[in-house]
Amino acid sequence: MDVLDLALGNLLSPIILSFALGLGAALARSDLSIPEAVAKGMSIYLLFAIGFKGGVAVDAAGPGGTLALALLAGVVLSFALPLVAFALLRAMTRLSPLDAAAVAAHYGSISIVTFVAGTSVLDAAGIAFDGWMVAVAAAMEAPAILSALWLVARSGTGRPIDGELWRDILLNGSIVLLVGSFAIGWITGQPGLDRIASFIVAPFQGVLCLFLLDMGLVAGRGLRTAGGILRPGLLAFGILMPLVGAAAGAATGALLGLGTGSGMLFMVLGASASYIAVPAAMRVALPDANPSIYLTLSLGVTFPFNLTLGLPLYLAVSRMIAGG
Repeated sequence: MDVLDLALGNLLSPIILSFALGLGAALARSDLSIPEAVAKGMSIYLLFAIGFKGGVAVDAAGPGGTLALALLAGVVLSFALPLVAFALLRAMTRLSPLDAAAVAAHYGSISIVTFVAGTSVLDAAGIAFDGWMVAVAAAMEAPAILSALWLVARSGTGRPIDGELWRDILLNGSIVLLVGSFAIGWITGQPGLDRIASFIVAPFQGVLCLFLLDMGLVAGRGLRTAGGILRPGLLAFGILMPLVGAAAGAATGALLGLGTGSGMLFMVLGASASYIAVPAAMRVALPDANPSIYLTLSLGVTFPFNLTLGLPLYLAVSRMIAGG
C-alpha cells in the first residue's frame, strides 16, 4: 500500500500532470506547442540551477571519501550498464549492432529531469539526500557514450574513437553547462546562492512544470509516429532496462552505505535514460544509427514509466534497504 500511495501522490503532482497534459495534447493532435527557443532556454535554466545548487551542497558538506567513492561508482555504473543493455537488446530485438549500441548508450547515461523529479519526490516526502549527488549525475553523462562506441568499434562499424570525437563528447553543451555551473556553485558557496536565490530557487518548480509539458508534447508526437518501430521486444526492453539499472543503483547505494534519499537517487540515475546529451553525441559519433528508435524508446517509453511508476517504486525499495 505504501508503494500505491506513493505512486498516487506522484501521479497527482504538478510536474507529472504537466507531462500528462503535454502527452495527451500531442496524442490528441492538438496544435499546442512550445517554441523551440523557449524549450532550449528552459533546458539551459534547469541545467544551470541543478549544477549550481549541487556545487553549493558540496561546498557546505566539504570533500569526503563518500563523495569520491560515489563518483567512482557512478562512472563504473555508467560504463557497465550499456554492456548489459546491448546484450538484452540483441537477445530481445532484431536491432543491428549499430542501433543496439546507440540505444544502449542512452541507458547508461542519465536523464537529469528524471533526477530532478526524484529530488522533488524526496522533498515532498520530507526525506533528506546528499546535494553532491548532482556531481554523480554529471560524472555519469559521458562514460556510457564511450562504452557504446567501444561496442560499435568491436563490430567494425562506426566512427573511430579519436581526439576530435573526445572533444565533441566532452564539450557537449549540456555536460559543459552542468559541470560549469556546479563549479561556480562550489566556488561561491552559500553566499553565491543567496545572491541569485530569487532566480534559481523560487521559479525552479514552475519552469520544471513547463519543461515537462514540452517533454510530454515531444514524447506524444514520437509515440504517435512510431508506427512499426516500437515492436513488443523494444517496448519490453524500455520497461525492463530501467528496472535492471535501478537494481544496480540500489546495490551500489547499499555498498556505499547511503541513506534512503541518496540511495533512491542512485537508483534513479541507474534507471533513467538520456534524451538530451546522448542523442546529441550519437548524431556526431554514430550518424547512421536510427534516432527515431533511441529517442522514442528513451523519451516515449522509459521516461514516462520512470516518472509515473518508477520513482515511487525506487523510493519504496530504498526505504526497505536503508531501513527508514
